[in-house]
Amino acid sequence: MGAMTRRYFFMSAAPATGALKASSLSSPNDTVRVACVGIRGQGRAHIRSYAAMPKVEIAALCDIDENVLAARVKEMEQMGNKRPATFVDFRKLLEDKSIDAVSIATPNFHHTLQTIWACQAGKDVYVEKPCTHNIFEARQIVAAARKYNRIVQHGTNTRSNRGAQEGVRQLREGLIGEVYMARGLCFKWRDTIGRTPVEPTPAGVHYDLWLGPAPLRPFTRNRFHYNWHWFWEYGNGDIGNQGIHQMDVARWGLGVKYPVKVSSMGGHFMFDDDQETPNTQVATFEFDETGKKKFLVFEVRHWITNPEAGIGKPGENSIGNIFYGSKGYMVIRGGYRSYLGKAQEPGPSAEGGGNNWANFIECVRSRKREDLNAEIEEGAVSTVLVHLANISYRLGRTLRFDPTTLKCVGDEEANRLFSREYRKPFVVPEKV
Repeated sequence: MGAMTRRYFFMSAAPATGALKASSLSSPNDTVRVACVGIRGQGRAHIRSYAAMPKVEIAALCDIDENVLAARVKEMEQMGNKRPATFVDFRKLLEDKSIDAVSIATPNFHHTLQTIWACQAGKDVYVEKPCTHNIFEARQIVAAARKYNRIVQHGTNTRSNRGAQEGVRQLREGLIGEVYMARGLCFKWRDTIGRTPVEPTPAGVHYDLWLGPAPLRPFTRNRFHYNWHWFWEYGNGDIGNQGIHQMDVARWGLGVKYPVKVSSMGGHFMFDDDQETPNTQVATFEFDETGKKKFLVFEVRHWITNPEAGIGKPGENSIGNIFYGSKGYMVIRGGYRSYLGKAQEPGPSAEGGGNNWANFIECVRSRKREDLNAEIEEGAVSTVLVHLANISYRLGRTLRFDPTTLKCVGDEEANRLFSREYRKPFVVPEKV
């Protein structure tokens, strides 16, 4: 049992049981009733996925923007779906006992608290990446899943990709020899966000609910739809936006959990705008779990870039992972490709396929947490790496991390950045 799991046992009011209790669905015909929460961007993918599944009903939609709610209801009706119930306040939705599961695609800084509330209400949860906004929340989100025996899936979709699964199996079986290093690439074209002035909150937007745990700030367009990713109070930069997918794959392929050393540098280059997070960032992680060091390098790069190892093409984003071993290297991007020997001859490969939402629904029915491809503890561990990289970047120094205590050694300033001050009543609890 890992250090992270042990801490959860001590933090939870009740220990986790070995298996989830069987729980009957609210619908008598084995239909899973799902509520989709946060439905402007990625939430639309949630809606489309569940709408295509047999015996899954989208029972409710929830968003703090009534304009978005109305648009999604109309789209669902045009697809021939039953009109769902609608909510602007997530807490009201949780009072509906007929809802079996919630599927969360709200901004990062809401993910953990909404997941905890849902677990406490007896709902299973699919929560988008990154599942937490900080390291404290990474502990609490797993504690809630364990205490309330809920199925909780993380939105790192590559975990359900059959090609990627085979690639990781091949890494474990020694296809490219001893794997000593992984790289995560997040090279994604993003333009300047410019500057936006303070203005009145748009009609239909419940801004207090949107702010939730974050400090009260005047409304601006850049701090709202999507561009919230680039502000520390709400998002985690692109390393925690697109990058968490590749960070999770890098850690998965290396077969590691927590680093002992983290260093990150970068900056916000070229543009003079409202963005706070870096648009260019390099993070390095050293692991020493078995007495044999492993290394992870993660790169975020916006604007013009080059393809690498066949990841991306000129003019496209280059997003994926490269693993380096004593006998060759492997690329994972959807499926996998391997290149063996000094001559880098093409080796085994496979394409992708698979559905993270379908895997979640299967486990909601079976109650077998071990069958989740992206179980919440795996997601939480990967988010810790994202947060450590950002803390190192913001403080401008290398962090030494203790995988047993889950603290930075001799660096209280870094440890203080593990959490935040929460705006009442939107407080992630110390004891779930």
